[in-house]
Amino acid sequence: MSRSGIRWDRRLEAAVVLVAGIAFGAWREFAFINLNYQIDHLARHTRFSYAHSLVQGWTNGWDLATLLRVKWGLALFSMLVVALLCILLARTLYGSWRHRNMILAGFAAFAAFSLLMHFLSPWAPPLELVSVRISHMLQYPVPLVFVLIGALAKSDATD
Repeated sequence: MSRSGIRWDRRLEAAVVLVAGIAFGAWREFAFINLNYQIDHLARHTRFSYAHSLVQGWTNGWDLATLLRVKWGLALFSMLVVALLCILLARTLYGSWRHRNMILAGFAAFAAFSLLMHFLSPWAPPLELVSVRISHMLQYPVPLVFVLIGALAKSDATD
């Protein structure tokens, strides 16, 4: 045991999960920036796309509707991956799966709130930005930090 109450082998496992989350966030950023460039290219009928050549190659021949469906699918996939990484991190830090349902409920609640803000945005346009920011938070490693802070706060409280 270390002073913080978390064993060294669990710290290593937690570090691996955090690195995986950061790597996934980097991949997600690359994919979405370039997907958005390709969507913009098709939506505005520009002469060329700023999307990376890999993404242009992968999406060659796709129409705007298909790109938008792929974007929504990748957004949901990203939320699922981050939720699973949070569950894995909590399992590593707490030594059990007992936080699984709470993490999934938290993700579902934030996703529902984001969707609500999106549906209310025609009457209050700033809510669209709130919707996007909450959705992005769920797709990046931000929730992993909250799991880590919770585990460290718990171990400090038991000292």
